[in-house]
Amino acid sequence: MMKHKGYTGHVVYDDEAKIFHGEVLGIRDVITFQGKTADELEQAFKDSVQDYLAFCAKRKEEPEKLFCG
Repeated sequence: MMKHKGYTGHVVYDDEAKIFHGEVLGIRDVITFQGKTADELEQAFKDSVQDYLAFCAKRKEEPEKLFCG
């Protein structure tokens, strides 16, 4: 699990493609990221969350928060 700005990412490794794929959990919007190394993956996760927050701000929408319940 990865965490950034209150968002949690779940990661799986694709052995055939030799790449990590991840998705942010607990929200309806789809935020994905990928990387070939742990450092690449971590940066892609942070970039994807930042892009999502910027997209929401541009559209004047409240970003979804982690669903708890």
